[in-house]
This record gives sequence, C-alpha cells and structure tokens, in this order.
Amino acid sequence: MSIRVSIDASGGDFGFSVTINAGISALKTYDDLLINFVGDEAGIKNELNKNSSYSNFADRIDVTHASEVINMSDSPSVALRHKKDSSMRIAINLVKNGDADACVSAGNTGALMSIARFVLKTIEGVDRPAIMSAVPTLTGPTHVLDLGANIDSRPSTLLQFAIMGSIAVQNTENIENPSVGLLNVGSEELKGNEKSQETSELLKNSSLNYIGFVEGDDIYKGNIDVIVCDGFEGNIALKASEGVAKMFSYFIKKSFNKNLFTKLVALIAQPVMRDFKSKVDPGKYNGASLLGLKGVVVKSHGNADIDSFLQAIKEAYLEAHAKITDKISTQLTRELEEHK
Repeated sequence: MSIRVSIDASGGDFGFSVTINAGISALKTYDDLLINFVGDEAGIKNELNKNSSYSNFADRIDVTHASEVINMSDSPSVALRHKKDSSMRIAINLVKNGDADACVSAGNTGALMSIARFVLKTIEGVDRPAIMSAVPTLTGPTHVLDLGANIDSRPSTLLQFAIMGSIAVQNTENIENPSVGLLNVGSEELKGNEKSQETSELLKNSSLNYIGFVEGDDIYKGNIDVIVCDGFEGNIALKASEGVAKMFSYFIKKSFNKNLFTKLVALIAQPVMRDFKSKVDPGKYNGASLLGLKGVVVKSHGNADIDSFLQAIKEAYLEAHAKITDKISTQLTRELEEHK
C-alpha cells in the first residue's frame, strides 16, 4: 500500500527550491511514496522541470494549487481565519479528507499547530497535541516533548505526552520498549514541585518503561529514549541548547582563524571537524512531530536545506507507515481505562 504525503511547498525560508527537490529525493528513497505538492501551481511546475529526475517520478507526483501563503509574521488567528486557501491549510485538508496520510510543512509553527488542531481535531482522550523532536546525544537521538506547544500542562496531560512519545519512538526508531524520563530539577525522588511529583506517580502506575526523574544534562547522555516535560521547560531547554551550539561553533571558528598557524591547524583538523559536524548536525534530526492529532503532521525547521527537509519527509513517512495515530489512540484509551 502506498503512503501519500502532502507537502506545503510554499512554506519555509526557501520555498520551492528546497521543498520540491527534497520531495523528489524522498521519492528516490521510498518506492511506495506518493507526494502532493501544494502551492502556486505554475511555480511548482517550473521548479519540478528544473530537476533532472522529475520525469522518472512524474507518475508519483500530484500538484494542488493554493492561492495564498502563510507568512512567518502571520498570527495563528490570521492564518486560521483569513487564509483558508493557503498552501499550509490545503495540505492539512488533504490529510483530513483522506487524500494524504501525512503532511509536512516548514511554515509558521503557531499557524501550523492552530490549523492542524482545528482541521484534524485531537485524538479522543488527548487534551492537547504536543511537539516532539529528536536531539543528538552521545549515543544516538533522544526524543523530547513537549517543545513549546503547551504551557502549564497538567500531570494527566504530561502522562498523555509520555504515552504518545513512547509509541512514536517505538515505531519510528524500532525500540521495543522505549525508556521514559520526566525532566526535573534533580533525579532524586523527593525533588521537584507538586506537579512533578504527581506526574511521576501517574507514570509509575502506567505501562510505560518509566525510569524516573532526569536532569537537564541527561538529555544529551543518550541513555533515555523519551524525555517528557511541559512546553515551557522544553522550549527553554531546546533554545538554550541551540544557543550553546552556536556559541561553540563561533569560538571554534574564531580560534582557527587567529593566525597563519591556527589556520594551518584548521586544515589538518578538517576531517575531525567534518566528523564532529555530522554527529551533531541538527539537520539530521529535522522534523518535529505534532502528536495527538487525528492525522500525521510534521514540522520542519523554517531554514531547512534540501537534506534537512528530506529528514522531515522521512519522519512523516515512517509515522504514516506505522499508523502512529491509530496506535496512540488504542494505547491511550487502554491507559485511561486503567486509571479510572
């Protein structure tokens, strides 16, 4: 059975030049993938014709015209109420109508969450959708949620996040029983506020592989598969990490460019630096999942290049192929029944 992915071709900082070429690369990767590019039809077809591989995949590509584009400066309310013919809205509508199994967009995050929630609705038993993404660690990716969609989440909502994250990681990373940790100010059982303590009790009594509290530095050790937190803490942790990475990169470049000798050292160190970059490159982990919706929606970084956007398409494909939405619904219903 084919997997159909709708792509908001107009979304992101670079639009067609990235989204369309990444889509064709995805078609090369998955033989059972079909893609529907959504955006200005003339512009999409013009970009398709520039790609030398297009003719090989033309029968697996559809184009759906959209007359509007949601800008990064548009508020979620404007995007939702006044841009109903936007490429983002139509791409999500295709999932709602059963004409696509998943949607990928590099557009405005707030608008994407608002439109996806309005159009697709949430799975029964889910209070709020959560944003989950992978981050590089010492041993491989760790998945963190929520990364900013929800502030002041209740313990019961955090339990839902844990269930959704565990199911997603189990099926996309082929981990039979993913370990789950709860982000806290300390790993000791008595640490944390009342919400942390109550959430921990719910997780202990669930069927999840809950290992207890984890601290901020545990995110990058690679010994936990899923880390759960409120969107407030999650977004701060993510942005702080991105800031540290930028600072680290800045000082390395500055040190290598000090003088002729350090520039020579930089040339010698190039293989080491390339290997380092390949291990921590955020583009390799691009593709944040909007979990809890009645459909698969994946958010790409707005500044993603072709390779990075390809990773987001792959994430959407894997989630659709594994029927993540159905599995979240089934397990969530079971967990809620057990906690009545």
